[in-house]
Parts: sequence; C-alpha cells; structure tokens
Amino acid sequence: MGAQLLSVDQVAVRLDTSPRFVRRLIAERRIAFHRVGRHVRIAESDLVGFIDAGRVEPITVRPLRRRRVA
Repeated sequence: MGAQLLSVDQVAVRLDTSPRFVRRLIAERRIAFHRVGRHVRIAESDLVGFIDAGRVEPITVRPLRRRRVA
C-alpha cells in the first residue's frame, strides 16, 4: 500500500492551524505535495518531514556564577 495522502483540511487539523495556512505553505512550496486531478494532497511522511525540519533544539546554558560583592 502507498503512502497515506492527507487533504488540506486534514493537515490543518494535525497542525492545529487553518486550511488557509496550509494552502500558503503549498503556494510557497514550503511543503511537498501531490496533485491528484484538481485536488491537492500531502503525504503523511512529507508532513512528518516538514514538522521535523522545523524543530528547534533548546539552548543549553551553563549555570550562571554569582558575582561576589565586596
């Protein structure tokens, strides 16, 4: 069986955004998509890749030293 294809509305629900935002991602070619006739579908694996690509690792900060007051 092939990859699970999601509609714009389904992707919007998964991202907790509006369908308009998903359509903008598509128009700006920021997410991979497939045309099925006149419909646009996004593979679940492409959605996961898009989410992973946006991941920002936390900054590790070493403990701050307190300044000695003389």
